[in-house]
Amino acid sequence: MAKSRTVTSAGVIATAALVILFGNQAVTEWVANHTSANTLLGWFLRVLSWPAWIFLPREGAANPVRDLIFTDLRAILVILFVAVILAWVGKGVTTGGAAFVIGWAALILGAAMAAFLAAFILSNPTLLGAFTAAAAGATYGLFVGWIVGLVVASTARRGG
Repeated sequence: MAKSRTVTSAGVIATAALVILFGNQAVTEWVANHTSANTLLGWFLRVLSWPAWIFLPREGAANPVRDLIFTDLRAILVILFVAVILAWVGKGVTTGGAAFVIGWAALILGAAMAAFLAAFILSNPTLLGAFTAAAAGATYGLFVGWIVGLVVASTARRGG
């Protein structure tokens, strides 16, 4: 039981650190203004800053309060879903390799589920819009989840 808590804690801390460090408004605005989505670095930085969160509503948004709630809820749900997934499957982790895959998969699934559910807060939500948001979340998990996987694997390898 202690091992599953340690694996879960490590994954949640890594996920929260990624969301807090790279999803904050200053970083996401810098990435949008100073990088190009047509370069590898710019594309990766956009993916890395996907679970954005904001303190104040964005200027020029059609419904700024709804946009604020959607953005912040999505970031919170990513962390929450990763915690639930790791708590659920963390008990079965016995090796570092398995922990790596579980940590990586937890972020893929957690980000996709968070985006899917949060998409229904937007104005005029559609199922297609929710699936598109889930695909963006899964992309985030696929290209950033290895970081969470490494943290979870290093925790499992040490024996919790």
